Amino acid sequence: MPKLKTHKGAQARFKFSGSGKGLRMKRQSSHLRRNKTKRTRRMFDDTVSVSNRDMSKVHRLLPYG
Repeated sequence: MPKLKTHKGAQARFKFSGSGKGLRMKRQSSHLRRNKTKRTRRMFDDTVSVSNRDMSKVHRLLPYG
């Protein structure tokens, strides 16, 4: 069986926690950031867990993640 290739765009966007849970950043965090309030900018700093429905897609893109 040949090695599976990692999707580099997904590798930059998704990380895995120590328990194997998928993590992602929130959307709209960088575009037009100067016009957003400080409170809104702070809310974008958190990571959010990937939903269970999307985890199979993420695992397909990141086979060794």
